[in-house]
Amino acid sequence: MNTTTIPPRDVLKAQAKRLRADMASRGQTISHAAALETVAHQWGARDWNTLAAQAANRHPGWAPGQRVRGHYLGHPFTGKIKAARQSASGFWSLTLRFDEAIDVVTSDMFSAFRRQVNTTVNADGRSPQKTSDGQPHMVLHPAW
Repeated sequence: MNTTTIPPRDVLKAQAKRLRADMASRGQTISHAAALETVAHQWGARDWNTLAAQAANRHPGWAPGQRVRGHYLGHPFTGKIKAARQSASGFWSLTLRFDEAIDVVTSDMFSAFRRQVNTTVNADGRSPQKTSDGQPHMVLHPAW
């Protein structure tokens, strides 16, 4: 197996689905099982079962379209990942779209509502940036 970080199973299955669609648009039909095996070989695995097992041992990662929940500046939210990019250091740059706008100001004198934010989190969904009381700016969880 190669040393590249393997994405989660749902990402691999989506890759197989795109492969099937691309092949079909070119007049070549392959089964879903054949697409999964091809994806496994592309990732350097012997077969789909081997790749799926290795992907299951990884953190689910963060992907566009994924539903999430968590706390931003201490405020609970639910939302969706609009964009995601993993850096070589293991951190993720994410653009999140909240289901409902969050007031990010603690003052009673005014408000500043945010519906979308850019954030950086580690694989566990915690931002390295912290508020003055030591809490992470962002705490993120998959919304299974």
